[in-house]
Amino acid sequence: MRDEEHEVVVVGAGPAGSITARTAAEKGRDVLLIERNQDIGVPVKCGEGVSIEIDKFVEVDSKWVSAVLKGTITYGPDGTKVVVTVDGMNEAMYVLDRRLFDKFLAQDAIRAGAEVRVKTYAYGLIKEQEKVKGVYASAAGEDIRIFADVVVGADGVESRVGRWGGIDTKLGLADVSTCAQYLMCNVKPNRDYGELFFGEDIAPRGYAWIFPKGEDSVNVGVGIGGDVSDENHRALDYLNAFVRDKFPDGQVITEIYGAVPLSGPVYKTVANGLLLVGDAARHVNPITGGGILEAMKGGKIAGEVIAKAVQEQNFSERRLMEYEKRWKKELGKVLYAGMKAKQLLLSLDSHDFNEFFHPLSGDIKIKEFTERALLKAMIKKNPKMLFSLARMMF
Repeated sequence: MRDEEHEVVVVGAGPAGSITARTAAEKGRDVLLIERNQDIGVPVKCGEGVSIEIDKFVEVDSKWVSAVLKGTITYGPDGTKVVVTVDGMNEAMYVLDRRLFDKFLAQDAIRAGAEVRVKTYAYGLIKEQEKVKGVYASAAGEDIRIFADVVVGADGVESRVGRWGGIDTKLGLADVSTCAQYLMCNVKPNRDYGELFFGEDIAPRGYAWIFPKGEDSVNVGVGIGGDVSDENHRALDYLNAFVRDKFPDGQVITEIYGAVPLSGPVYKTVANGLLLVGDAARHVNPITGGGILEAMKGGKIAGEVIAKAVQEQNFSERRLMEYEKRWKKELGKVLYAGMKAKQLLLSLDSHDFNEFFHPLSGDIKIKEFTERALLKAMIKKNPKMLFSLARMMF
């Protein structure tokens, strides 16, 4: 078994992992970013919609933007229509090409000084006296011990890295959305808006979505609650029914399946020498399932904290807790509010769910296309939601 040493090793080259690697490398740290797949960004497991707030973290390149949207249109179970846009702006969100976007982020990390390796599979943690000291990995049939001061788990919803490090990353079925998505062509999409559809017949304990990907193609998907998913009620079955209704002449060119954590944040995301980011840290808004922007925000914080920890040669859980404190300050409130809003919506029967949507009917203009701004606008138009959330929180 071959040995090598780095200051930081990041497991997983999605947005959270690449932004963490880039940020730490920009601070002069020796960073290795490893990805188990041979092609970064593949397979895609994402609806690919993201707020234009992403431009705070990267310079937007038209090469990996499939569409620029004015906002979203949400349909309640009885067809109630809610149009959300940004006040005074014609652009609210992008539909990405994640295959290209994720590669771009990895290249950004390389340009910052990180080393990136694909087809490198982490299968365990190196530990000394309950402290994480690196990872065991396999690449091209060769076993490698990669020693590192800090290991970053950016390995998605299952986060084996977190579990190996003693962090409880298990999720109950009610806290997971199982998803199926098609990339379809030969369709006529709404090219200005992403569309979301709610209803027990469409997606129990979830929703369906349509995002335009070009003149005649769309991402169309369905996410349902993990606790209602079984052999007779699969996300794929609901997707096929939805597609037959919306795009009977469409042709499927890509199938995508995955799971999204909707638990709200895991409240322990660090251990001695270990830190979790992105889906592994549950940095996904529970009410929307969106996580790209949250992953990038958390990754930037993680990279900054790691760089300082390496400089100080202090990799203790106590030192790395700065990351947890900062992401909670930046993301915690909106993730927690999203979790409570999700619980509220899932507690409603069909009649009450329609009643929830009715006050929201029409146009909602928000100052910025973020979950925080959307929640504020929803509460303003439907004050009953505020009282219901307050009862759940207190």
